[in-house]
Amino acid sequence: MALVIDLKPGEKILIGSAVITNDAQRTRLHISGEAPILREKDVMKEEEADTPCKKIYFLVQCMYMAANPKEYHKKYFDLVKEIQHAAPTTAFIFLAINEKIIGDHYYKAMRDARDLIKLEEELIRHATEQTQPAA
Repeated sequence: MALVIDLKPGEKILIGSAVITNDAQRTRLHISGEAPILREKDVMKEEEADTPCKKIYFLVQCMYMAANPKEYHKKYFDLVKEIQHAAPTTAFIFLAINEKIIGDHYYKAMRDARDLIKLEEELIRHATEQTQPAA
């Protein structure tokens, strides 16, 4: 069964190591085969990975796109240990992500890593509110 992707005018998509840019009109692609595929909105650039959990997402994205995903595993699992030590509440999300990584389901792991980023944002917001003096 083919994956069907609708692209907006000018939208980009990564298929394997190729970047494809849509022209000036909507396009529908039917894609068959076993290549990693990422829409532009799901791509995180390395310079955007400016927090620990965004770095996790970026590393999982690298695993998904890489010919040899395991080359990113050590860096990923080392960072997981650091984050879990600092924020034990992340353990359940990491359990889900790790299970998908070990099963070579990197795209699904990326989706869970988005939840991790949301949790990180909540924790930072909560910590910031706790440290600000009352007005």
